[in-house]
Amino acid sequence: MQFIIKKVVSIYKNVHFQSLFGNGLMAGIGMLSLALLYRSLSIEEIGVYIFILTVNGVMETLRGGFLTITFIKFYSGTTGRRARQIAGSAWFLGIAVAALAIVINIPAFFIADLFTDKGLILSLKFFSVIPIVSLPSFMANCVVQSYLRFDRLLILRIISQGSFLLAIFVLMLMKEVTLVSVLIAYAGSNLLSSLCVLLFGWTKIGTLRYANKETILELFHFGKYAMGTNINLSLFGVTSTFIINFLIGPAALAMYNLAGKLLQIIEIPLLSFAATGMPILSTHYNNGKLDDMMYSLKKLIGMLTIALIPFVIIALIFAEPIIQLLGGEMYIHTEAPNLFRMFMLMSLLYPIDRFFALAIDVIHLPKVNFYKIIIMVAVFVVAVFIGVSIYKSIYSIAIASLFPGIVAILMTYYPLNKFKRISIIDIYVTGYKEVVLFLKSFSKAAFSRV
Repeated sequence: MQFIIKKVVSIYKNVHFQSLFGNGLMAGIGMLSLALLYRSLSIEEIGVYIFILTVNGVMETLRGGFLTITFIKFYSGTTGRRARQIAGSAWFLGIAVAALAIVINIPAFFIADLFTDKGLILSLKFFSVIPIVSLPSFMANCVVQSYLRFDRLLILRIISQGSFLLAIFVLMLMKEVTLVSVLIAYAGSNLLSSLCVLLFGWTKIGTLRYANKETILELFHFGKYAMGTNINLSLFGVTSTFIINFLIGPAALAMYNLAGKLLQIIEIPLLSFAATGMPILSTHYNNGKLDDMMYSLKKLIGMLTIALIPFVIIALIFAEPIIQLLGGEMYIHTEAPNLFRMFMLMSLLYPIDRFFALAIDVIHLPKVNFYKIIIMVAVFVVAVFIGVSIYKSIYSIAIASLFPGIVAILMTYYPLNKFKRISIIDIYVTGYKEVVLFLKSFSKAAFSRV
């Protein structure tokens, strides 16, 4: 028994497991919250809610892309005054981003009523609220990731998403589930999370006095290009959301989002290993161990891709009951199940896309990711309008999202291969070998003496 307890504790202390467990738990809470909302709000209201969250997601993604990777890259492994300067300068930039959101929101608030779309009106009036109330929570997120403290990151997320889920339950019991009450609950959960991390002392806000012009500019110039890594997938979600909302309607957006939300099955391991993989790749690069860095890159991509295959097969077979579980019976006979199948097949390209982008940032080529995004958006928009002109359906938009992903992989592969030769085939061979070694090791540990 003692041996089993030691094994469990050893597994829990592994940063990869902590990250994976945290993302998995949060995805479960998020899906439960969404399932309750899909059953409590009308299809049109859900579409409006998704549109508003998408607009808010643009701000969060831009801030995350600008500061998260930048903070982790520069802060990881540093100590003393340099660490305080980086943390303080990052705080300065975070406050500047929040202030910019307020400045933009002021004129947007007054022009909002010129439009007729409810989602657009609410978004224009209040899009700066979440970036402001969530700033301490966001900075704490960066800090705990740089220390690989995914146990603290889990606590932070439980406070935020757990309180939102609890608020939905309370609203349902009071029979007060409306679009406005849900949005207030969402803002309140972010505020609660920020107040808690300030109380816990996880934000490094005290380092703000160490911010200096040189470090601020250093972080800014890296961050303005590093945004490309974080926004590659979400940017197309934003673009497709706007296109579906204004060309097809909120109801179609609700179905499209339902299928896309289930991609968290893929995003869970992807985000988890990206969070732990970035510091690992950066450490190898900063210490001049380029061969180790490239091997870790191949290992992460290959193992994740192989691990996704069973989930894709299950999704192809059981798409209808999975959709029913999250959205309810009314969505079984819509486009949602087939969209889910399409998204899951495309997801096999996500690991190589995501980790190539991370590696490009690690080797100090963030401009590649920045320009890649511009080209990807152009490819996506062209593909969407060609597809919609041929067949006006959300299927056309889903298929169009495949092309920019292929472009992204090609654009990051060539500079990465020039830096250090890497074979696409070798990536998956390495991943297969590592999966076999992992399964043998796990089997030996699990079935050895107890």
